[in-house]
Amino acid sequence: MPDMRGWTVPAVLEARARDSGDEVFLRMVGGGRTTYAQTFQRARTIGGALIELGVEPAENVVVLAPNSIDTVHAWLGINLAGAVEVPLHPGARGTALQHLLADCDARVVLIDEEFLPRLLEVSGRLPALRTVVVMGNGGAPLPRPAGLRVVEFARLVAGQPPATLPTVAASHAASIIYTSGTSGPPKGVIMPHGQAHVLARTAVEGLRMTGRDVYYCYHPLHHMAGKFMAIFASILAGGSVALDVRFSADTWLERIRDFGATVTVAHGPMLEMVHRLPARADDADNPLTRVQASPFPARIAEAFEARFAVRGIEVYGMTEINVPCWRPYDEPLRVGSCGRIRQDLFEMAVVDPDTDEQLPPGQVGEFVVRPRLPWTGMQGYLNQPAATVRAWRNSWFHTGDRGRIDADGYVYFVDRASERIRRRAENVSAEEIEAAALTHRGVVDCAAVGVPSEFEADDDIKLTVVCGEPAVAPEVLLAHLASRLAHHMVPRYVEFRDALPRTPTQKVQKAALRADGVARAWDRYAAGISVRTLVEDARSGIDGMAGEPAT
Repeated sequence: MPDMRGWTVPAVLEARARDSGDEVFLRMVGGGRTTYAQTFQRARTIGGALIELGVEPAENVVVLAPNSIDTVHAWLGINLAGAVEVPLHPGARGTALQHLLADCDARVVLIDEEFLPRLLEVSGRLPALRTVVVMGNGGAPLPRPAGLRVVEFARLVAGQPPATLPTVAASHAASIIYTSGTSGPPKGVIMPHGQAHVLARTAVEGLRMTGRDVYYCYHPLHHMAGKFMAIFASILAGGSVALDVRFSADTWLERIRDFGATVTVAHGPMLEMVHRLPARADDADNPLTRVQASPFPARIAEAFEARFAVRGIEVYGMTEINVPCWRPYDEPLRVGSCGRIRQDLFEMAVVDPDTDEQLPPGQVGEFVVRPRLPWTGMQGYLNQPAATVRAWRNSWFHTGDRGRIDADGYVYFVDRASERIRRRAENVSAEEIEAAALTHRGVVDCAAVGVPSEFEADDDIKLTVVCGEPAVAPEVLLAHLASRLAHHMVPRYVEFRDALPRTPTQKVQKAALRADGVARAWDRYAAGISVRTLVEDARSGIDGMAGEPAT
């Protein structure tokens, strides 16, 4: 049993600031940088200021902000205060945002000024909310709604760090990351510090990161990959991070060259977007040597490595169970395999999803995983004990993913056994889409499913709708949804039917809706309609049928 006393975010940050204080930690695309010593000092100051605002150890503190140096400092400051950081998707809005804030019982929210109006729209329905800390307002006057204390982030960082801060252990919760599953609203995954440490450690070891590495990170910080496997791993290794606001295939290689990036992380669709760009004679002339990929798309893997002179390290993991599978660094590429199991840290098996009996090598079944060390996997879904018990059936976490493990121990992902929708690296809740659609008076019934997109292991969203009278046009319905959902949740396809297919017990047959494909569906891509256009339409009043759910 290893000594886990230093397996916490505060302990790792303090040790790095002591050993590498003058080294550059973060550089922001577009300007701004900070050293390890500056980061530790500022995070301590934020932690002390949060305690003065009344934040208590183990309290959930929400962060709703885009990638930035301030966002990183806010996360670290929350953990240094002994509190639990709850990063939310920057696209959260309306009833979805209200649900998330109520679910984590947020009293304190750190929010970017751009998103403040969304919070104020729902704050009256959040009785626990007391304090709002506004980031990025540049000193502009802030609203003062009744019943809320509104504080500028600049005030939090203006003071001096406290002499002492609460002690944090590997068993204490570090973050709650919301992830959508097969049904229902997003579930909050309670991640202890020990789990965050293992995520960072496996990234350092799997990618052979050192203090000389520059990690190009464009993953949002409400994802475990960006937060723990890029930024926290860089702290552990002593390297630096080039932090971008978002991914862009057009600028991916340019950013890598500009910042001298040697390592990065990408989901499969991102790499496919990069690979689709016209090849140039100098593509291989870049400093990048490793890319952590999930998946490393089989149809481009060999060509991608050759074109960019990079090693693709395919992995398999989930927020709940870390990343138990890694391509061995020194072995040749095995196209389609997500590597071997980290046997020192995890147990993983393939089981019959109906009986939970383990299957022999090579046979396809459901992946199940469990950690070997305490406090290195999720500690449950926040406020959802029944969902936690279902996931941890028979002492294994059931992933809902299907695959096989061959006789040599190599793992191969096949597909999802569950109804989970996975779009551009985001898990999407079908129930949230359906609930938003049913707030339109023209919708009587509906069901959202994932259908294969143009990218490997990725979905587009199809919404099947039963209309009342008068019928609703697809672009009007999507404008309605765009004003209520995060943009990645707005469906691409809308299909109209007289009734949804149901079982004798009236459960919607979503498998049948998926199998029917999109041949009969309206396609907003083909119609040339972007989410931005839909939002503008909603604001201009095209969304004219909003109202209470149809009965």
